[in-house]
Amino acid sequence: MKIIIVGANGAVGRTAVDALSSRHEVITVGRSSGDVQADIEDVDSIRGMYRQVGKVGAVVSAVGHGHFGAVHEMTTEQFMQGINHKVLPQVNLVLEGFDYMNDGGSFTLTSGVLNRDPIPGGSCAAAANGALDGFVIGAAVDMPRGIRINAVSPEVLEVSRDKFDGFFRGHVHVSAEAVGLAYSKAVEGCLNGQVFIVD
Repeated sequence: MKIIIVGANGAVGRTAVDALSSRHEVITVGRSSGDVQADIEDVDSIRGMYRQVGKVGAVVSAVGHGHFGAVHEMTTEQFMQGINHKVLPQVNLVLEGFDYMNDGGSFTLTSGVLNRDPIPGGSCAAAANGALDGFVIGAAVDMPRGIRINAVSPEVLEVSRDKFDGFFRGHVHVSAEAVGLAYSKAVEGCLNGQVFIVD
């Protein structure tokens, strides 16, 4: 199967690459790295990526970021970072991808832990994660041609412990293998409209 993995060079994206590349033709995509370069915050760039790669059996998206800060100090512009940099790019990968997705293929998006286990300053990320999970659940009932859509929602990875030191007090850090298995289940399994939680 030909699989696009967007954000393949990031910590989360690498788990999907490691889990799937031995069995499938993986096309890695990044803003400035990978087999194909694309800025998925730009719809025209998404369209160009699909034209370049052609028909695929699956698309995995492991991208996005948002603002971290206390909600009473947050501006509208800061809040929208989660929407503009995490939600819309992943949704647009789906909306623009139908013509390139094989019958019975799948989209897998990535949300995260904060909408179910919040931390101080994480309301923007929590809203973005909740929006993605809701989109997946709602979109699943409308998917054509046997196409599936799911989300992977991981805790913080062990390899990212130092990067987020001090932010996720008391949270369990999960292995790259565990997150990779969730991507494998989403892509290679049969479920639709699911949020695969990795805690």
